[in-house]
Amino acid sequence: MKNIYDLTREEMENIFIEIGSKKFHGDQLFSWLYEKRISSYSMVTNIKKEILDEISLMYSIDSLKIVDVQNDTDVSKFLFELFDMEHIEAVLMRHDYGLSLCISSEVGCNMGCQFCESGRRKKVRNLEVHEMVLQILMIENILKERISHVVVMGIGEPFDNYDNLLSFFRIINDPKGLQIGARHITVSTCGIVPKILEFSDFPLQVNLAISLHAPNNSIRDRLMPINKVYSIEKVMDAIDIYIKKTNRRVTFEYILLEGINDRDEDALELSKLVKDKNCYINLIPYNETNNFGYKRTKPIQIMKFYDILKKNNVNVTIRKEFGSKISAACGQLRSKKEEL
Repeated sequence: MKNIYDLTREEMENIFIEIGSKKFHGDQLFSWLYEKRISSYSMVTNIKKEILDEISLMYSIDSLKIVDVQNDTDVSKFLFELFDMEHIEAVLMRHDYGLSLCISSEVGCNMGCQFCESGRRKKVRNLEVHEMVLQILMIENILKERISHVVVMGIGEPFDNYDNLLSFFRIINDPKGLQIGARHITVSTCGIVPKILEFSDFPLQVNLAISLHAPNNSIRDRLMPINKVYSIEKVMDAIDIYIKKTNRRVTFEYILLEGINDRDEDALELSKLVKDKNCYINLIPYNETNNFGYKRTKPIQIMKFYDILKKNNVNVTIRKEFGSKISAACGQLRSKKEEL
């Protein structure tokens, strides 16, 4: 059975029309789900029971199951169990500007990035829309606080689950849904060029981030198999088109790996690669895991790398570190659970 949280407001309205009811009933139910946070159709008071009974035979209102929560300073990591006993993660981060939640979009990942725990365990399936939406709803209900920013940067390659991803954006951005501003939503991709181009036509002003992690094809081929399909040149050409069409700034994520992509010459090459683009570089200290031989760049070299970018007029930040004590790397908590 499908889940009611799979539906955008427009889709929900159409379902009511299809069963011979009124369009506004769909709007009402959408409000009950996201504004009043009901957990059962029986809590709805302004739609006839016979109509709701028909909807309940078509769409469940089931939630996910939270099976583990780990906490550290300003961060919590949630492990969800899905109906098929698979597991996904979401990470909540407290910033001075609000609560940010990093959610998963797939069970596992097929991109195979050599430093990433998520890619070590292959993709099982895409997440359904409700499995993305409920990560937010359930955590908000636990905290009794509103999540202000959402990042689709957890387990999975979001653009490999493209249609569900866009429905998810529409629901969480909806003024009668979760009311999260489009500019407070970010999606990260490893560089699936056709989807970057397609995403440039998406009407909501959702932020785009590219997992770059290398200044040239030689290093990126080694780290990210996707680069052998969509080279850095192809990704950059797609980004140029995206920026021209949307006039939005793009983020390039760059995990620093000691002796691999963190040399002074790498910083200089990276500066030339992004020169004159409406973008910024987000430098990310690596979360080491026991399953890979990569080491995090030492703090002094991180600052040197940062300074080289700055001196070459590149907008650059160093990501604040969260959760070093709670299996912080993406996919670690899931792997620990499923490899017990």
